[in-house]
Amino acid sequence: MYLIFAMMGVLLWSSISKTFFTPTLWTLETAQFLMVAYYIVGGPYSIQLGSNVRMDLFYGDWSHKTKACVDAVTVFFLLYFLGVLLYGGLGSTAYSLGYWGDEPLVFFGGLIKAFFTGGFDAAGEVIGRMEQSPTAWRPLLWPIKSVMCFGLIMMILQAFAEFLRDIGRIRGEEL
Repeated sequence: MYLIFAMMGVLLWSSISKTFFTPTLWTLETAQFLMVAYYIVGGPYSIQLGSNVRMDLFYGDWSHKTKACVDAVTVFFLLYFLGVLLYGGLGSTAYSLGYWGDEPLVFFGGLIKAFFTGGFDAAGEVIGRMEQSPTAWRPLLWPIKSVMCFGLIMMILQAFAEFLRDIGRIRGEEL
């Protein structure tokens, strides 16, 4: 939740520097990165708290068991969608670490194996030329892509937990 204040601070500094000093190159992109992290990591947290928004046209009038049945079915579509996003995110993260092949999971497996057998130096040998943003600031993109993959993994875990809660509600148990 505190990332929003960091983003506000960055945007405030951007406004001050554009008004009184030389404009900075890093502020807009940093604010975008902070907003992505805020959104991606905040999604699973809001579902955990039950503060996500639902369409309530028919849903509000249904019994708890009917709601749980519908939620249990729709979570499969959500899990499929999140799985596709995660696979694409892993491929994009692998690309940002210098891997240009078609098997991002093999790349990460090799990276982890190299790290645990030879440490940072061996892992550095696996990593290629890292992707940078095409802007004038040119930050590395793997940190924000890693945050996106982390948020997607957390969302998959939270969706699976909601699925288990729905199954419990269908069976008449409260988890």
